[in-house]
Amino acid sequence: MESSGAPPHLVRQIADLGAADVASAGGKAASLGELIRAGLRVPAGYVVTAGAFGLAMGALDPDGFLRDEISGLPADDLGAIGRAAARVRASITAAPLPPEVAAEITLAHDGLGALAVAVRSSATLEDSPEASFAGLQDTYLAVRGIDAVLDRVRSCWASLYNDESVAYRRRMGLPEQGLAMAVVIQRMLSTRAAGVMFTRSPVTGDRSVVAIEGTWGLGSALVAGEVTPDSFTVSKVTGEITGRRVGTKLRLHSFVPSEPGISAGAMPAGLRGRPCLTDDEARTLAQVARQVEEHFGSPQDIEWALLGDDPAHPPLHGETADRIMLLQSRPETVWAARDRSPVASPKPRASDHILSRLGKPL
Repeated sequence: MESSGAPPHLVRQIADLGAADVASAGGKAASLGELIRAGLRVPAGYVVTAGAFGLAMGALDPDGFLRDEISGLPADDLGAIGRAAARVRASITAAPLPPEVAAEITLAHDGLGALAVAVRSSATLEDSPEASFAGLQDTYLAVRGIDAVLDRVRSCWASLYNDESVAYRRRMGLPEQGLAMAVVIQRMLSTRAAGVMFTRSPVTGDRSVVAIEGTWGLGSALVAGEVTPDSFTVSKVTGEITGRRVGTKLRLHSFVPSEPGISAGAMPAGLRGRPCLTDDEARTLAQVARQVEEHFGSPQDIEWALLGDDPAHPPLHGETADRIMLLQSRPETVWAARDRSPVASPKPRASDHILSRLGKPL
């Protein structure tokens, strides 16, 4: 966190971040820093901080008129929300970055030395049992060249004002004042498989298992709903795989460093009905998930990637744990919210709970 009298950091290395940096680096970037502190593998990168966002917004909306307009919108007027949000997005994407922000991003990007990067939004509003901001802002994959990176940073900032994001904040009654967006920029990975895992069952809430979902190639196909993923349930107690299902994986997203952009096409026929993980890989992922949960002290929703050759070829040599990369970890919110809700309103006497069901006061 920056001291009140110091100028804000505009760019920081992910490896230097921790839980105390949510306000400046956003929840995604801060959690990535924590994963590194826990000794887990995370793609190298840097974050364009909320201070850079504030500098840019101060230049294009010095009186706060655009943001004040959003603060006054009724939650149920989706038409007005859409029009106001579009004006803010257009203003952000049309304005050049402040020169000092562009210079610091360029310096950090040169230091990263990546052919292509993933550019991902990192909102400073934290997920909680009452509110989850997952999927409300933008991510861009396989971005090449500093000019494209600078453009995608603006796009991520603008996505803070996507219609869905603004409508969600209005519905939740969240303030616009102090709202900011950081942007994570990381080396793009060539992945053999990718997906998500939960350190409690998303279906039953069982905390004794890790639930894993995955597909061949990049996880973007899963996020986009283009595949029915493979799923594995692994016992935290015994390490045994207690459940598995091979999904219908008809689409493949992949990244080849020598080729532009992301390749999206039909899944090769030989991979459609073949599980994207071996049993050893699934068990090792579950072990990593337990490490993440122990570090954060609560159930987690984790994005993972498994490095390796093209899916049609055998996996790379080496220990499975060395090929696992973590792309994000955030608190599990669905069952956490249920845990916080009382089963019944407190009654003066135990018998009153039974009688209240019968509709008969004692």
